[in-house]
Amino acid sequence: SLFGPGSHTRATILRTTLSCCPAARSHCVLAMSLPAPWTDVFAEAERLKSTHLRTLLQDQARNDSMFVRCGDVTLDYSRERVDGAAMDKLIALAKAADVEGKRKKMYEGVKINETEGRPVLHTALRAPRDAEILVDGVNVVPEVWKVLDAMKAFTDKVRAGEWTGYTGKALTDVVAIGIGGSYLGVEFVYEALKTDPEASVAAAGRRVRFLANVDPIDVKRALEGLNAETTLVLVVSKTFTTAETMLNARTVKEWLIKELGSPDCIAKHVAACSTALDKTAAFGIDSKNVFGFWDWVGGRFSCWSAVGVLALSLQYGFDLIMKFHEGGRDMDTHFRTAPPTENLPMIMGLLSVWNVSILKHEGCAVLPYCQALTRFVAHIQQLDMESNGKRVTMDGSDVPVGTGAIYFGEPGTNGQHSFYQLMHQGRVIPAEFIGFSASQNPVELPGEPVSNHDELMSNFFAQPDALALGKTAEELKAEGVPEKLVAHKTFPGDRPSLSLLLPVCNAYYLGQLLALYEHRTAVQGWVWDINSFDQWGVQLGKVLATQVREYLTEARKREGDDSKFLKPTAKLLKKYLES
Repeated sequence: SLFGPGSHTRATILRTTLSCCPAARSHCVLAMSLPAPWTDVFAEAERLKSTHLRTLLQDQARNDSMFVRCGDVTLDYSRERVDGAAMDKLIALAKAADVEGKRKKMYEGVKINETEGRPVLHTALRAPRDAEILVDGVNVVPEVWKVLDAMKAFTDKVRAGEWTGYTGKALTDVVAIGIGGSYLGVEFVYEALKTDPEASVAAAGRRVRFLANVDPIDVKRALEGLNAETTLVLVVSKTFTTAETMLNARTVKEWLIKELGSPDCIAKHVAACSTALDKTAAFGIDSKNVFGFWDWVGGRFSCWSAVGVLALSLQYGFDLIMKFHEGGRDMDTHFRTAPPTENLPMIMGLLSVWNVSILKHEGCAVLPYCQALTRFVAHIQQLDMESNGKRVTMDGSDVPVGTGAIYFGEPGTNGQHSFYQLMHQGRVIPAEFIGFSASQNPVELPGEPVSNHDELMSNFFAQPDALALGKTAEELKAEGVPEKLVAHKTFPGDRPSLSLLLPVCNAYYLGQLLALYEHRTAVQGWVWDINSFDQWGVQLGKVLATQVREYLTEARKREGDDSKFLKPTAKLLKKYLES
């Protein structure tokens, strides 16, 4: 660990800044307590703090060095508040943190999730059939492909009408029941492909609904307008014990039985992604229609497994979803083999560390200029915030720098009419713009100066420049803006961002995009020396909810004891029960 005792000599630098402003002084005090690779990076931030992006962007050699490609995916990070020297120190920091060594261990199946004693092998889910990845001496790739082959066979039968429902009708509608990682990534890919030309043809006559929230309103919305005779239900729960998922599953099971008249219908209308075959059998599910995944697949990385492949293949066809896998696999190869200065996930991960830990920005706006990515940010919220929202290092000591950012965003141009005001003239929030050279649905109207997609992308290119350059009072006065409005119309600029440009939003490039963000997330965690692959923080609230659930069961019988709760909680519970 970079932060562990005796790992590096503590440096004492930046002494001259102690006489500066309080912000700089606190910046320095933190830096002085860190190992040398960190203090070197803090020193770069101190050197650059008074250099505006307007100045940095005048250096064309610098700009050119920050234009990086992986195949047809282009990253431009010239609007980040770094220069070549700062990037050199960030790469040195990654080297000192042994990011490349940790990456190697991940790909090789070493149990790098130390708190749970597990490997981290979402990359194995998209590995080629002839690959070899060993876990405890056993190659896991054949087992991955055994499940993939079984899903292909099942989904092909359903799509062809060979597997029918209880009354003999084809199953054209799917309700996918799962929450968190069993839902967010799958819904993101589903929405992103909905208007892809190839995917939309493959999905003709089919529907997918997602049921995640335990709120009964979500049940009503998921089932509204569906015919039980043509509905296939997927229950996604590794242990078949997830409270919200199983209550929703039992609710939908009751709906099926009520509509179809017999419990025997379950074997024809329900499939599962689970490893608990005893529980799925007790539920009434045919064991041939239960598709497994492994404990080395974290929920937020699981849409590449049966968790995502089953529902997505039923909607779009297995072969198209394998193109999604192919894109992810190619990004895996890039991440594993490209040098740091040309490695997109490495660069993006290090820039995030720079913005969060060094410049102390607490937010990150992910801004896809593509309506198809309407659920991408929700997935990235879980991917990064659940992974890197940690306060201790691998050895249990406090992380001495900030970790994790608050992720939010909306597809452009919707976000421009919502929160961009704050980004331009309020808080400094680093941004990540995502755009595509071609639209899934190109429209060009006669007489219009540009196509609809060019109109959208005009904003994609303009907004990063506006954030970086801003607009000065002098420029406004030169334009004749009244003096009383100059302050209101001044834009400070110096707001950092990066831009990703991909060819088109199809299955292959979606795979590349998601794998890029997965690896970017891991790079941050390795630099911070935290475990990006556990999620203990979600447990406490669940435990307390169990106590509340038990109390409500008794209270509905007028027998509950609320003395175990905080007095404000007991008071609010009493108000709730009045209804």
